Amino acid sequence: MKLSRFSYVSLVCAVATVFLLLVVQAGRTSAQWKDPPADLAEHLWRQGYMLHVLGAYLQAIELFRRSFKVRPTAEGHTFLGWSLSHVARLEEAIAECEKAIVIDPDFGNPNNDIGVYLTWLGRVDEAIPWLRKAITAKHYCCYQFPHFTLGRILLNKGKILEARRLFERALKYDPDYAPAKKALQEISKSWL
Repeated sequence: MKLSRFSYVSLVCAVATVFLLLVVQAGRTSAQWKDPPADLAEHLWRQGYMLHVLGAYLQAIELFRRSFKVRPTAEGHTFLGWSLSHVARLEEAIAECEKAIVIDPDFGNPNNDIGVYLTWLGRVDEAIPWLRKAITAKHYCCYQFPHFTLGRILLNKGKILEARRLFERALKYDPDYAPAKKALQEISKSWL
């Protein structure tokens, strides 16, 4: 039996959704994912997250917006920003991350994301303080990301030793983080 392209894509999306619901969601370590959704806002946020992972950014944007109409959360605004960034709406993404920081100033994700979006916009000097805030945030799942991004910026500015330290710190948080490993190899080959 040969499937049409539409049927094949639908089947792949269905399998990916089931995988995310049964395997990935069950194995998440975040407190948000240990139990069933606490309320409609969290349920909508989770659906938006899954749609984002599947590449359905416009649908994810709608669900994230619906989630914080029920109950505003730092996660809702941050992940809305993430989806907006994937459809090249970077200024809107930055604004959503700023709203997230107002709700939870200790949440590292929106600080990192603002730093990344500013970098993409070529505004690297503006990105630096945001990345430094992400590095020192009280709670954040992925400290290796701001270390790496800030390291890249500083490497491009010729601050090799400081960049090297940041890449090394990124690997302390995630020893398998390939971009930091590669950056250290580049430094070793080219400069030190």
